[in-house]
Amino acid sequence: ETLPPALAVVNPNRQDEDGSLGHLCAAGVVFLMLVEARRQLREAGAATGPDLMALLDLVALATVADVAPLVGVNRALVRQGLVVMTRRERPGLVALADVARLDTAPTPYHLGFMLGPRVNAGGRIGRADLGARLLSTVSESEAQALAAELDRLNGERRAIEEAVRLAALDQAEARGLDAPLVWAAGRGWHPGVVGIVAARMKEAADRPAVVIGIEDGIGKGSGRSVSGVDLGAAIQRLAAEGLALKGGGHRMAAGLTIAEAQIEPAMQRLSDLLARQGAGAGGPPALALDGLLMRGAATPELIEQIDLAGPYGAGAPAPRYALPDLRVAHARKVGENHLKLALTDGLGSRLDAIAFNAWDAPMGRALAGHGGARFHFAGRLEINSWGGRRQVQLRLDDAAAVPD
Repeated sequence: ETLPPALAVVNPNRQDEDGSLGHLCAAGVVFLMLVEARRQLREAGAATGPDLMALLDLVALATVADVAPLVGVNRALVRQGLVVMTRRERPGLVALADVARLDTAPTPYHLGFMLGPRVNAGGRIGRADLGARLLSTVSESEAQALAAELDRLNGERRAIEEAVRLAALDQAEARGLDAPLVWAAGRGWHPGVVGIVAARMKEAADRPAVVIGIEDGIGKGSGRSVSGVDLGAAIQRLAAEGLALKGGGHRMAAGLTIAEAQIEPAMQRLSDLLARQGAGAGGPPALALDGLLMRGAATPELIEQIDLAGPYGAGAPAPRYALPDLRVAHARKVGENHLKLALTDGLGSRLDAIAFNAWDAPMGRALAGHGGARFHFAGRLEINSWGGRRQVQLRLDDAAAVPD
């Protein structure tokens, strides 16, 4: 490919790069460029400039929200960025954490599912400058007003997202969820939510997913991939072959712009490209487990030890454990579509569990409809801090009934 005319094109994914830093998001690239620029200025005897380490809270937020893998230098950037964020020195992030009711030290989960969506809400359905203004302001009062507006817009975004999710899932199910690629396209679907809906479809089908919103004959889509399948490269291939007007991204997330008339053949071609990488092969994947725990071993002290090896996120998942033979004492719906469980081991020991976006999923229906039944559970342990109390909670990935 031809590089654009510029004094410098700083991109770790250039074809003449070795790819060792290809996991960086744009904010990470900018941060490392600033580090190098400051080094050269120091060698030239110039002023040292601002404290770049104080910017790592923004780098961490961008890295996690962009679903960049937490490997290599990204791990160091996010780990230190979380430390910086804990100091609550940036008015915008303080106000954002407050409206999100985040009252514990931030984790990658909080960045990806609580703070990031609110920052992005302005650009998705409102004014794109709101997030940038929030993160750059030094005024506490302005930060509080901007955070409140973004929180309101995020609520609107969730309602729009749910409507598009239901329509997209119906369309994808009619097409079949066992193909290498699941996809859906619709006129009037808000372009600001198609990426989130694609992530939901990927979770439902365990396949790469693409969702496209169409306006005036042009589709703007977003895709999410699964481990081992490079969606960004495949979408770049579509653009190179003329099936998409433009497209790109990284292994786990990508976007494209496409003519409406090209959507069907382009998605078929994309499905073929992803199948060559193994997408959809071999049926449902085995659920990888890192160990077996009895209920009594799931303690806050164990979780604190596990957290020392973090941060965990895309490309570096937290350990997943199997907890066998627990009884469903209680099941209820929380939030919009989440499943909350109370589990017991028959010895009087209780464990709370939560499965996000699972209430209307097959697992959610099975667990909610079988109160008192025994199941084997698999998931990741975490500390749930609520109302001043700290309790062990299982973030549930899967469950299987105990045979009679």
